[in-house]
Amino acid sequence: MKIPPFSLEAQISEIGEEIEEALIKVFRSGKYIGGEEVASFEKAFALAIETSYSVSCNSGTDALILALRSLNIGQGDEVITSSFSFFATAEAITSVGAKPVFVDIDPENFLMDLALIEKAITSRTKAILPVHLFGHPLDMDKIMKIAEENNLKVIEDCAQAAGAHWRGKPLGSYGDVGCFSFFPTKNLGAAGDGGAIATNNFDLAKVIRELSIHGMPKRYFHTNIGYNSRLDSLQAAILNVKLNRLNKWIEKRKAIAINYINELSMIEGIKLPSNTFINKSGHSWNQFVIRIMDDSFIKNIKSTSENISHHSNRDLFRTELHRLGVNTIIYYPIPIHLQPAYKDLRYKEGSLPVTEKVCRQVISLPIFPELNSIQQSYVIDKIKEIFSK
Repeated sequence: MKIPPFSLEAQISEIGEEIEEALIKVFRSGKYIGGEEVASFEKAFALAIETSYSVSCNSGTDALILALRSLNIGQGDEVITSSFSFFATAEAITSVGAKPVFVDIDPENFLMDLALIEKAITSRTKAILPVHLFGHPLDMDKIMKIAEENNLKVIEDCAQAAGAHWRGKPLGSYGDVGCFSFFPTKNLGAAGDGGAIATNNFDLAKVIRELSIHGMPKRYFHTNIGYNSRLDSLQAAILNVKLNRLNKWIEKRKAIAINYINELSMIEGIKLPSNTFINKSGHSWNQFVIRIMDDSFIKNIKSTSENISHHSNRDLFRTELHRLGVNTIIYYPIPIHLQPAYKDLRYKEGSLPVTEKVCRQVISLPIFPELNSIQQSYVIDKIKEIFSK
């Protein structure tokens, strides 16, 4: 049996006809940029996120850039964020001329260690950019308290957290702005790139919309140097079909996550997601990420790998799983602060020890709403088989 880490095939089988009808409607309308589908999606998404406004754009990366620009964050400013994220989190900060300042993470949830944020604040700090990684909600009450006490803006990176909540309130509705990605692998995915910015501030929404269309508040009148960053009507049509299924899909992901927890909890050497959040509705389970600890089963599979000293236990585990037909993904093997592109920031190996250690240990098991019980049982059985050798 071959198990992919993510698959859209079953989803397309279920809703493909409805999507095709929506796409044909757009094709026949001749309105491929803007129009009814985009306006309808923005209204529905704002309602789902419980914000007053939603502005769609070309990608999650653009959403971050537009959010930063709308808050006048630029040259000489600092933004506190996490190095354990997709590169775009920091890239967006750099793209507007500001400097990303990284804090280490909590090893239990992979999120920014909230106790370290205030220590990182300087006179140049203008914002906090919390990342709800893997769909796991940060404690937004604490984030907002720190921001308020230090007069800082908050930009939520919700790229992997559409449909996630903190204390019953949707992520993306706490900060000044919330930024979302609709990359195909996300819980709410388009058939290509797409993104959105959510806010309760009318003025911010107005500026974001203008920036997304060449800094143009009205046709051929430009008040800013902006971007060409629009969600096209075809992607909006797909997202309109999917949006009302998002909560159902998240519930299926949660059930898969709980089953992994129950079945793998007795295996020594595997660190599972914190039980604290398993029974809460807030996590959207965009990924199911475990840690293969450094002192785990390495002695059990020495015979199956050459040059074992050059591999972490995680890499050996992944190789074994792949040999058995279970495909996985590593989010993320190299932390942002150690990427060559950020060598000028002068972070050294060991600067963020928890982040660096976690990057050597994490692996994402297959999870998507259509992963059936037979497929998941196969994954679980093969993991147990590896650890019982």
